Amino acid sequence: MTKTAPAPPNVPSAAAAQRVLVLDFGSQYAQLIARRVREQNVYCEIVRHDITAERLKELDPIGIILSGGPNSVYEPDAPQCDAKLFELGIPVLGICYGMQLVCQALGGKVDNTPSREYGRAECEVTDAGDLFANVAAQTQVWMSHGDQVAGIAEDFLPMARTSTCPYAAIKHRQLPIYGLQFHPEVTHTPEGATVLGNFLNSVCGANGTWKLGDFAEETIARIRQQVGDDRVICGLSGGVDSAVVAAILAEAIGEQLSCILVDNGLLRLDEERAVVEEFSDHFKTDLHVVKAEDRFLDVLDGVTDPQEKRRRIGHTFIECFASEAQKIEGAKYLAQGTLYPDVIESGAAPDGPADTIKLHHNVGGLPEELGFDLIEPLRDLFKDEVRRLGLQLGLPEEIVWRHPFPGPGLAVRCLGEVTKGRLDTLRAADAIVVGEIKAAGLYRATSQSFAVLLPIQSVGVMGDSRTYEDTIAVRSVNTDDFMTADWSHLPYELLARISTRIINEVQGVNRVVYDISSKPPATIEWE
Repeated sequence: MTKTAPAPPNVPSAAAAQRVLVLDFGSQYAQLIARRVREQNVYCEIVRHDITAERLKELDPIGIILSGGPNSVYEPDAPQCDAKLFELGIPVLGICYGMQLVCQALGGKVDNTPSREYGRAECEVTDAGDLFANVAAQTQVWMSHGDQVAGIAEDFLPMARTSTCPYAAIKHRQLPIYGLQFHPEVTHTPEGATVLGNFLNSVCGANGTWKLGDFAEETIARIRQQVGDDRVICGLSGGVDSAVVAAILAEAIGEQLSCILVDNGLLRLDEERAVVEEFSDHFKTDLHVVKAEDRFLDVLDGVTDPQEKRRRIGHTFIECFASEAQKIEGAKYLAQGTLYPDVIESGAAPDGPADTIKLHHNVGGLPEELGFDLIEPLRDLFKDEVRRLGLQLGLPEEIVWRHPFPGPGLAVRCLGEVTKGRLDTLRAADAIVVGEIKAAGLYRATSQSFAVLLPIQSVGVMGDSRTYEDTIAVRSVNTDDFMTADWSHLPYELLARISTRIINEVQGVNRVVYDISSKPPATIEWE
């Protein structure tokens, strides 16, 4: 059956000496916490919220962070942690829901607030030691909660407050246990990095020596030991994720790597040609190209529901991929570019507490009959970390800095029915958007830019004639981690050029609009 290959024993790990564990209670920011910890050069991993105290002791972390979550701690089925972890002597930092768990477990009281608090708040620091060393007495924080601590046990002391939250931060009198009602991991808390740094350095005693290069070396060594003399298959899409996976595998096992590109007819303009050139010239890998446009269009015929599109594309991709993989002798492993955001947005674990935002065709769902062990070397990384890793591995910048492209391709940017004609319209418009942003020197300054074909026709006038044609939405965002994003403030002149070119050059389009939504509440992709 297909499964994630277990890490082999006795692989040396520089990170194992010092690590922080984040217990995930279903927060969409759990991975962001891990990323912020890594930014301070401290290795960090995500584990399930119900991990036992005995297992935590075996892992020997220098610190434990309890994430936020969507539940109320006093609900009967709310996710809980093993209360014995507070007896281990390991520093603990509870954030939002995590803080409420700390208080509930150790004698405090948690209540529903009169009104849900979401957004920026002014926070007054009342205890400038520990977590708040070098933090302003009046600092801005980001709140996102419906419950809060109403009372603390005698063993705790308040450290900070807001006008509506008397216990914005707390600490235990004797034990290294702390709680924050606000979110230090988001950029909306300007001094959040300082607060986290104080916990890591002053409380946990972190030495700050972990580097991304260590991750690469350890991953390459682990894969080499896992694979032995067997062959690994890697699916290529032309995106940075699959490229970095291929680079890691090429470094680890060389000629034992075979790559498969499934041309599903949902790729960007000239995407197949570019992928073939890049991976034939740069990697000189064993590359197999599967022509499957008609097959994908057939399964998408008449389908308009976004999740159903993703499901059908995922299944068809696996069928095409498996058929080609069977032709590759000696293949035992399948490698794919799953990232941390993919995992959390798909609901971190089938029985975990996280809500599913959207399905990712490369996270789970692989049929048992596929017959490969799964290798996901990037599963613990964020997009910006993947880019830095790609540069360290020697990938060319045009690959490393290519804007992300969704696994289901243009099908989730072609809202409504997916047909070859509509895809060709979208491909042409998308090429203009990306081309003009590159020409303006803003491609690296934006994180993801693309066109979306809407299932909307509107009235227009071309010459002396009335038109009733399609609408293209332009989407461009700026983000560090793709967990949150702001819309790009592109120059009006650039937007005007994009609009004029699309309307003049793309047959059947008479209107262009610009998406100025941020994530959250919107997602980056429209479907």
